[in-house]
Amino acid sequence: MNRISILRPAALCIAALMTVCAGATDRKKNVSNIEYKEIKTVEIDTAALDPAQKVCFDIVSSIDEAAVDTTAVVPKYWTNGILTQVGLSQVSLTNWAEGGSANVSLNALIDANANYSKDKMIFENRLKISYGFVQSFEEGTPLREQYSKSDDRIQIDSKWGWLLKDKLYLSALLNFRTQLSPTYSYDTSTDPHTKTVQSNFMAPGYLSLGIGVNYRPFNFLSFNISPATGNLVVVTEESLRETYGNNIDQAVRAEFGAQLKMDINYAYKIFKISSSLTLFSNYLYNPQNIQVYWDIDASLALTKVLTLTARTNLIYDDNIQIEDRFGVAAPRVQFKEIVSLGLTWTFGQYIKGE
Repeated sequence: MNRISILRPAALCIAALMTVCAGATDRKKNVSNIEYKEIKTVEIDTAALDPAQKVCFDIVSSIDEAAVDTTAVVPKYWTNGILTQVGLSQVSLTNWAEGGSANVSLNALIDANANYSKDKMIFENRLKISYGFVQSFEEGTPLREQYSKSDDRIQIDSKWGWLLKDKLYLSALLNFRTQLSPTYSYDTSTDPHTKTVQSNFMAPGYLSLGIGVNYRPFNFLSFNISPATGNLVVVTEESLRETYGNNIDQAVRAEFGAQLKMDINYAYKIFKISSSLTLFSNYLYNPQNIQVYWDIDASLALTKVLTLTARTNLIYDDNIQIEDRFGVAAPRVQFKEIVSLGLTWTFGQYIKGE
């Protein structure tokens, strides 16, 4: 076994001091003559050490290599989070001369995201589920007529992108939307117990997939142009198919056209606004009639959990026939607005804005 000679402690200290001083002098001259060599294994005959050297050797040997954390930091490519909102109101009237009806209303929202980013690829996913109702307690009104929905939607958005050049991506967009539960209308002029279904799960349901390019001039703004976009309009309720543009025997109707989508997701301190505008032109039927789907969500955080929220939804689709009060069916602009004061909680890495 090769052994390394050990200098006496005093000589060792003097040599070390001279080396440090020489190194300091060279650094002042911006010259370094010191060569560093990795020492993987050193074998020492501890029997040849004197007591002072033995003490130094024991101190050095007691250092635990495990105390040095050499674990590499694993990069995180996924970010995900969830936001939940609940707004509740209640009205109670007793001997109220001006009239009115007692009621309870609730609006709830779940907004979740799961996003992936690595090198040139992005994959963004978002799920939104909202539900709201108003329960009235007006005397003399049938129980089934006292309940009405104020909001009902489930929507999934996915976007895949590959960076082509600065701020420009090759992209693919997927969108799915429908409602959770059936909605009924009642004709009290004939039979108060007669109800007519107006919508249901997958009646209608919309599924679209578009291929194109995505441009992001700013982190909070993006434009997506998809010249090749396919849509499926699903209506499982036979009685509703003509209302949503399908033939009476057509459960699924296909569309093919071009789509333009603009997304804004901006937040400043306690204020946040997100907007999603989708324009679609069907190559196969009346391409000049543009279908419009526009969502706007705005919120103002009053406290850590108390939030004032306004949500609007605008739809125009010339395939959807809506009757007016005279019973005349025609394409019309649909608009819904919900303003609520409720409680908000966020979990994980929920994207509040960029």
